[in-house]
Amino acid sequence: MKRAFITGSVGFIGFHLADLLLKEGWEVAGYDGMTDYYDVTLKQRRHEMLSQHAHFTATEALLEEPEALSKAVSAAQPDVIVHLAAQAGVRYSIENPRAYLDANIIGSFNLMEAALAVRPAHLLMASTSSVYGANTDMPYAESHKADTQMSFYAATKKANEAMAHSWAHIHGLPITMFRFFTVYGPWGRPDMALFKFTRAILEGRPIDIYNYGVIWRDFTYVADLVRAIRLLIDVAPVRPEDGVVPEGDSLSPVAPYRVVNIGNSDKVRLLDFVDAIEDCLGEKARRNYIGKQIGDVPATWANADLLKSLTGYHPQTDFRDGIAEFVEWYREYSGK
Repeated sequence: MKRAFITGSVGFIGFHLADLLLKEGWEVAGYDGMTDYYDVTLKQRRHEMLSQHAHFTATEALLEEPEALSKAVSAAQPDVIVHLAAQAGVRYSIENPRAYLDANIIGSFNLMEAALAVRPAHLLMASTSSVYGANTDMPYAESHKADTQMSFYAATKKANEAMAHSWAHIHGLPITMFRFFTVYGPWGRPDMALFKFTRAILEGRPIDIYNYGVIWRDFTYVADLVRAIRLLIDVAPVRPEDGVVPEGDSLSPVAPYRVVNIGNSDKVRLLDFVDAIEDCLGEKARRNYIGKQIGDVPATWANADLLKSLTGYHPQTDFRDGIAEFVEWYREYSGK
């Protein structure tokens, strides 16, 4: 039986990935701090569902606790580690940047050190499309420069990429970084647009639409995302002996390290996204148009050709279908 260690296992993405692996017959050891950045009840419900699987175990501790993290990784003896735990959110990083320093920089370093002790066949770590920052050359490809981050959250994730590359080079540990593009779906985070908009519309409250609606996002359905991660698990990067990188690959010439976009490759206007939510709910939103939020980028759009080349897979759920799945889940979960 294959063994996976997942940080952030009861977070939005970690929950879905753990569930997928468990259903495939994996043994999954989860690690999550259960922080109160958003409603802990939602995390507890996810945990309860995962705990119904006989091969799921979990440790409740923070990434910033190196002894607890090292002990959990050592006990799991995983074939694969997927590092998803992080302090998320672009806007909150303006209010509380130290939380991002502690969790995303120090916490990720602790995870990388713990991984060395067990040397998994593959370490996969989450990054974000936000690292592309002020780059306006779209769709974003892994080969594009990502040097102009516009939020501290994005800066910490870019730092993770640099840290991971050095780790892969020094220690020969295969590492894949994946850049997520606006993930949404059932069991999503309450601070994300789809959850906030749906709840507000049903409660008759206005929704804030930043930059007066002049925003585009590459919305990626969570089931598509975790399927892509699952397939990438089997494609551990190998350092090229001659230093020659195949065309279109982000493989490092000096390390077993690669960056991969995971996105739907479909730039969707935010106002069309809101229209689709209204259609699913059968209610109109009270729209409050406001200016641009500091740290936000006006558009994201993924070139996912490398993902397709490596795995044969490409996310393709239409955002209208994904919203319908979320709304159905939310009505059941909230009773509204």
